[in-house]
Amino acid sequence: MASVGFVQILRTNPNTSYTWMGQIVSEVGDHFNNIAVLSLALSHSGSGMAVAGVMIARALPAVIAGPLAGVTLDRFDRKKIMIASDLIRFVIALCFVFCVDRVDNTLLYVLSAILMFASPFFTAGRASILPTITTKDELHTANSLTQTTSWATNAAGAYLGGHSVHSFGFRAAFLFNAVSFLISAAAIWRLKPVTGTFQVERDHEARARKPWQDYIDGLRYLRSVPLLFGIAMISVGWASGGGAAQILFSLFGEKVFNRGPAGTGDVWGSAAVGIVIGGFIAHRIAKHLNFTGYKKVISVVYLIHGGAYVVFSQMTNYLTALCFISLSRAAVGVSSVLNSSQLLRHTANEYRGRVMSTVETLSWATQMLSMAGAGLASASYSPRTIGAVAGILSGSTGIWWLWLNLAGKLPEPAVDEHDVDVEVHDPVS
Repeated sequence: MASVGFVQILRTNPNTSYTWMGQIVSEVGDHFNNIAVLSLALSHSGSGMAVAGVMIARALPAVIAGPLAGVTLDRFDRKKIMIASDLIRFVIALCFVFCVDRVDNTLLYVLSAILMFASPFFTAGRASILPTITTKDELHTANSLTQTTSWATNAAGAYLGGHSVHSFGFRAAFLFNAVSFLISAAAIWRLKPVTGTFQVERDHEARARKPWQDYIDGLRYLRSVPLLFGIAMISVGWASGGGAAQILFSLFGEKVFNRGPAGTGDVWGSAAVGIVIGGFIAHRIAKHLNFTGYKKVISVVYLIHGGAYVVFSQMTNYLTALCFISLSRAAVGVSSVLNSSQLLRHTANEYRGRVMSTVETLSWATQMLSMAGAGLASASYSPRTIGAVAGILSGSTGIWWLWLNLAGKLPEPAVDEHDVDVEVHDPVS
């Protein structure tokens, strides 16, 4: 598989440069908001259920919005939808400043829900347009850069957000997050297609379909291609423990290790550093992997991820714990880049919005259940016990993927990555 380097694609493809610069500012701002909201929620109630409440308030709207976002992105101009999402989130992000002086979390939950409802229209849109703003040889690099940057900004936002909230207060974090959406919108506005257009061409029959029929059609397509369906299901498997794991990040930072908001930032930041390293590893090894090698790597990294998280949950030494959470997330980074590259390569353009949003929705829905379970369990069990269970659940995904592979249920789709006339395979039985 031919590909180019990160520096080369930033120099030669203006679309990638604009997207990258907007992404950095926007996502650092997102994580300022994330740390500020979680810390504010904990300061109001002091319980793990408050953190779970914020996370569920974010996950549920994302689940509801996913199908709407997928259908919308496959029907209308994806670039315009992304800009609209940024502008709406700018207004909502400003409103978080009104939460600072309140004594309860109600407004935090409401605003978090609205903010996340608008997010899938942007995140699924960004994934959907990658093959449009890059060449075939640039696609894997652009995908790796997008994901690795997302995780790098996660690390920077978590570290800076945690210490910024500690030093400057919650309002500064919320204001920076709001402004970041304007910068992102300006960057997306400058994008120009390299191949095709930002709006999928649809025949008369497709235009006549109702939105719900479009969504069902997208689900049938996803189910008909074993590899795509397998990747969707492995995201569900990860999320079964991954949702709980994210609840525990804040609990470990603030309660287990008694480090306050800075501890939350340290745990989230260390996790993000690991996932960035994983993204770089995935980018480097992808060109040396054939399809068979890719499937074997996925099994291995999920087992590493789950095992390392179990060890993290039992560590008493703070720095050692941060090392193991980094290792766990590095494994997630490898799997995420490799899986998303396969999704982009093998999903037909006319279905890309629905496939990307559906995978995102399935993951969010499972994470929501996992978060709820972890929040309820935190009243009776220690974070260390819940963490061990979460690691085992996520890690077991590697065993399931290995079984599918050995059983021959994950054949490589016989379709070129930019071909819209998709050959439909027998579904995974």
